[in-house]
Amino acid sequence: MKKILELNEIKKQFQMGTEIVRALKGVSFDVSSGEFVTIMGSSGSGKTTLLNTLGCLDKPTEGTYLLDGVNIGKLNRNELAKLRNEKIGFVFQAYNLLARTTALENVELPLFYNSAISPTVRKERAIAALEAVKLADRMHHMPNELSGGQQQRVAIARALVNEPVMILADEATGNLDSRTSYEIMALMQELNQVQGKTIVFVTHEPDIAAFSSRTIILKDGRVVKDSYNENRRSARDMLAALPVTEDY
Repeated sequence: MKKILELNEIKKQFQMGTEIVRALKGVSFDVSSGEFVTIMGSSGSGKTTLLNTLGCLDKPTEGTYLLDGVNIGKLNRNELAKLRNEKIGFVFQAYNLLARTTALENVELPLFYNSAISPTVRKERAIAALEAVKLADRMHHMPNELSGGQQQRVAIARALVNEPVMILADEATGNLDSRTSYEIMALMQELNQVQGKTIVFVTHEPDIAAFSSRTIILKDGRVVKDSYNENRRSARDMLAALPVTEDY
């Protein structure tokens, strides 16, 4: 199986006033194509620093990180930005949609930076991405006309539109209620199991991590556990088991 992520002894330190903060203290793991991995850790575990490294938003102080075979430590800022746009689809807790732009235009956004793609192809790919998250009927709606779950689906479609090697999600269910969280995780499981997408999902919620195939736990800047989830839960089954609520 092809390795999408390869981390070897990743260390990251910051200067905070007179103190040196060692956020990552030698993190090593690989993620293969088609895996669904969750990364967990409490506040101060190094989770955010690791996320920024995985997303090519920051370089490690020491160690090597290969993304789809490319050593990010050897890239300059422009090369990092290009790699990020081509290889990674980001999904954030706060959706990060442009407020005065339709769902379709929000999804098209990453493709504006790719001069090789014509406006026609850009639109076709954005529509296909919205169809993949079952939101094609809302493509002309503004974000304020969509529910939280629908906005997150638009964000996932935007992450898919560049056909990245990895979807990197940061607390993507953090602002959602249980039902909507399960809907988003059911979509993530479908993208992973049916379409073979590689997903790295950062969360602090064990019940969300149970939907992935593997969980990596960070503590004090180190990996303290890396295990496969033998009793992986189905988000679609969990959704079906929820009581039906009626609006009066």
